[in-house]
Amino acid sequence: MTNNDNYFETNKATWNDKVKVHVKSDMYNLEAFKRGKSSLMPYELQALGNVLGKSLLHLQCHFGQDTLSWSRLGAKCIGVDLSDEGIKLAKKLNDELKLDSEFVCCNVLETSEFVKDKFDIVFTSYGVIGWLPDLKPWGKMIAEKLKKGGTFFIAEFHPIVWMFDYLNEKPVMTYGYMQDEVIYEEYEGTYANENSKMVSKEYGWNHGLSEVVNALTEAGLHIDYLNEFDESPYDVLPNLVKTNSGMYVTKDKLYPLIFTLKATKL
Repeated sequence: MTNNDNYFETNKATWNDKVKVHVKSDMYNLEAFKRGKSSLMPYELQALGNVLGKSLLHLQCHFGQDTLSWSRLGAKCIGVDLSDEGIKLAKKLNDELKLDSEFVCCNVLETSEFVKDKFDIVFTSYGVIGWLPDLKPWGKMIAEKLKKGGTFFIAEFHPIVWMFDYLNEKPVMTYGYMQDEVIYEEYEGTYANENSKMVSKEYGWNHGLSEVVNALTEAGLHIDYLNEFDESPYDVLPNLVKTNSGMYVTKDKLYPLIFTLKATKL
């Protein structure tokens, strides 16, 4: 077993625990979702537009809320995730809501081994690339899974956000913007429920924007745009302030919180 395999196993165990906590959390609001509330955010809805009849692959789908939200909009979806508990719940929700999404449990970097189709859209969002040690195989897999002319879209927390350690009262700049070394964190609770008694044990990696762009362009994708925003649709960091539009910002707005990128397979 390589180090990375050990890291992935630890992360998988943590995400299996997170599923059990997140399913009961206000943030994921499962009852409202079951009644028809979409879990998708304005950035991805605006970027991908009308998905009716399009095939969509959702990478790192957690327990499938976004996948199923795209399905409700008429896309033919497959969601993949490392967590078998997440995939189990996603399949249950799909059946309960009488949708036609499929879900596959695998390491996202091995998606091509488990999912043979090619897609009009590959989608991933919010807290995904930091779980991957190297983005080159990620970019290659995305290119493999897209049809010619197909669209890749990611909405993700900005690399600057991950330079800080948030475990103390005030965030402290601790990690490199383009740090190669793995980052290990162990703490009680989870972003969707800080009061949970579960212990999160997590291995992660920081990736600068150049690494994201180069991984995709080297795999043959054309970058349509890269945008940065000083607001987040999720209240996942300490001391964020909610705006009138429902987004969250830092008090001083000194750095971006998320980026979005859209690319096309040539």
